[in-house]
Amino acid sequence: MNELLDEVRQLAADVFSVPLEQITLESSPDSIGNWDSLEHLNLVLGLEQAFDLEFAPEEIERMVTIETIVALVDQK
Repeated sequence: MNELLDEVRQLAADVFSVPLEQITLESSPDSIGNWDSLEHLNLVLGLEQAFDLEFAPEEIERMVTIETIVALVDQK
């Protein structure tokens, strides 16, 4: 799980162009200024490529914190 968290954090940091230290389990669009709807889709696409997954629209809507994202990726 820690390795998965590290990978998701690194991907989010890259997509949102913020330092890795700024990405925590609690990170959300409220705490990351660059996390808008377009960057959210970029994050989802990056996750799908990195982990060879596909997310349903309702799953994408639930991805509002790094913790939720890690849990969703872990379930798949």
